[in-house]
Amino acid sequence: MTEVIREGASDAPVRILLAHGAGAGMEHAFLAELSRLLAGADIEVVRFNFPYMSKRAQDGKRRPPDRAPVLLDHWRQMMREFAHPRLFLAGKSMGGRMAAELYREGEDEMNAAGLLILGYPFHPPAKPDSWRGEVLKQIKTPTLLLQGERDTFGTRAELADFPFSPHVSVHWLTDGDHGFKPRKASGVSEQENLQQAADRIKSFIAATRVEA
Repeated sequence: MTEVIREGASDAPVRILLAHGAGAGMEHAFLAELSRLLAGADIEVVRFNFPYMSKRAQDGKRRPPDRAPVLLDHWRQMMREFAHPRLFLAGKSMGGRMAAELYREGEDEMNAAGLLILGYPFHPPAKPDSWRGEVLKQIKTPTLLLQGERDTFGTRAELADFPFSPHVSVHWLTDGDHGFKPRKASGVSEQENLQQAADRIKSFIAATRVEA
């Protein structure tokens, strides 16, 4: 079985599979803290590494992310290994983008109750013309997008007129960067933004249960 970090009750009525971003693995502080805020009797959080990050963890050598087909296959593998009646796919940046890419117009591979995206990389920083995110116009799986207001991968101002699918709920973290960290002058702390993110995730999960 794939090496993972599990938090919360193993018999919880909800399971979240949580993928990392491109540059840091499943032990990153952002993912660890968010997992701590989410996990409990009602939610189990399962964090995992993509293959390239597992290799880095073994030998300490930095590697670029695997190509998209490898990342998608690993997502599918994780969904098989940790199948659950109320499974939510979650990912930071690249991990969330790859989860969304499991979906294609007219083809829903997710077999999941919902999708949780933590900072979608709409474009590389300072390259707003290299736009990604078409899938978020089409997706039919209930999706929660949590995005920092000043995320350099897609700011609130840049996305003001983006035609999100009606199945996508967007929540903006006050003055947050790509990791939801605000500036001191904002009057909001990083911990407050993380707590708000966790609270929104819990509310979203509860709402999808009602709709089901």
